[in-house]
Amino acid sequence: MKITRWTSLMVCFLGFSIQAMGQASSSQYLPEIKQELLKEWPKNRSINLVFHGHSVPAGYFKTPVVNTLGAYPFQVLKSLKEQYPLAVINVINTSVGGENAEKGAERFEQEVLTHRPDLIFIDYVLNDRGLGLERAKVAWEKMIQMAQSKGIKVILLSASPDQRVDILDTKSVLDQHGQQVQELARIHQVGFVDSYELFRTQVKAGTPISEWMSQVNHPNEKGHALIATEIMRYFK
Repeated sequence: MKITRWTSLMVCFLGFSIQAMGQASSSQYLPEIKQELLKEWPKNRSINLVFHGHSVPAGYFKTPVVNTLGAYPFQVLKSLKEQYPLAVINVINTSVGGENAEKGAERFEQEVLTHRPDLIFIDYVLNDRGLGLERAKVAWEKMIQMAQSKGIKVILLSASPDQRVDILDTKSVLDQHGQQVQELARIHQVGFVDSYELFRTQVKAGTPISEWMSQVNHPNEKGHALIATEIMRYFK
């Protein structure tokens, strides 16, 4: 087949379009929010960040202890205040221990959107194993679409570890759910933080997973710091 200049241009355009439709870039996803965080009084306003999920973002360490100040939502707030000292930032935690994405989707409008968030983090993979992939996908998509219909930015997270699951097994149920969430991030062009891969990288480097955990399925403060540091890439 003869390749014309028009054909070449179309191929380049289609290639660019496919690339542009991918998962949101951490460096380019939040320009408006970052601009707002730089403003000083009286031109600034409150920035609302909502963390929606299960026991991990809720701050459960060794159950029933809730270490709010050591959990990644608060660690993100602390880092943001160091980076943006003039900003008024509200971290609102709507997470519920033991909850899955279906339950989170049921209360999304009344308990999440009511806070008028600028940005929503969603973290349910660890508890979605009981739902199965299909039901979990429906719930995640419902939350993403509800947020986007109001112009709200969203960042999705894969699971933090469960020590009963071999983190090096890339075909585990946790991995399957994480891959599904990453695909949803790509389809809907929202942010994605691969928490599970962060911990896997540490294990591959020789650090036992137990060093990052406070109990079998909850990270310790050091483990939460891994997640918080990755989230902060969106604010650089």
